[in-house]
Amino acid sequence: MQLAGVGVWSSQLRYGDPAASAEAAAELEELGYTALWIPDVGGPVFDSVGNLLQATKQVVIATGILNLWMHEPADVSTNYNKLVTEHGDRILLGIGVSHAPLIDSGEPGRYKKPLAATKAYLEAIDATEQPVPVDRRVLAALGPKMLDLSATRANGSHPYLVTPEFTAQARAALGDGPLLLPEQTVILTTDRDEARAIGADWLRSYFGLPNYANNILRSGFTQEDIDTVSDRVFDAIIAWGDEDAILRRVREHHAAGANHVCIQVLDADPRAYPREQWRRLAAALA
Repeated sequence: MQLAGVGVWSSQLRYGDPAASAEAAAELEELGYTALWIPDVGGPVFDSVGNLLQATKQVVIATGILNLWMHEPADVSTNYNKLVTEHGDRILLGIGVSHAPLIDSGEPGRYKKPLAATKAYLEAIDATEQPVPVDRRVLAALGPKMLDLSATRANGSHPYLVTPEFTAQARAALGDGPLLLPEQTVILTTDRDEARAIGADWLRSYFGLPNYANNILRSGFTQEDIDTVSDRVFDAIIAWGDEDAILRRVREHHAAGANHVCIQVLDADPRAYPREQWRRLAAALA
């Protein structure tokens, strides 16, 4: 599976009304997006994958990411192979270790040794009767050790909340072969105040998770940038502006070594399907 071009990362496709998600997925495929990415923070993720596969014909459906603490390896392999049999070989399984505050909220102390936990999870998948093929899985990787693992035990990396500069560093760490599939958050507005009204609190919620905060610090930002959600860090993480501004950011990721970039559109209503923005961006990307 050699993903290219631009895809869509959408929580609405995962947690919205299944019929509305199916309708939106069919249009996104017609618009030319090459993959549809959905998150996993609880619930039957393969039901959502199946819904999107049923609604489309060729587009790749990817998990970004499947939370390894929430799914047994045997169930993952079984569900993956069932859906491949029914809909063809167009599932990319993004797997990730999530974040301590989320996992420990239900079971304190469960989240530990994320690298070892990821290795053990992949080994358990490989030990199932019909494993998910290595070239049909990628890892959520930000740190150097997880990037190394994504190059050897998966088909590359799906980093989230990153800059083109991070993409360049990740490509150097991965080498030429593995896939590099970053997420890029975007807001279609040319008004800074509106962009910050939509995106600042959203970004602040992610900065409260140590994995992301630490990666931002490794990327050259300061604790003050994080605490205040400074314009500097806001502009680096979120591409906002008109279609041309967002297209420039996508091209920067590609130039830095990304095979494929998935865009996540933020809107004033976080539950709404941003279909008009998807259409506008598809026209610009074409």
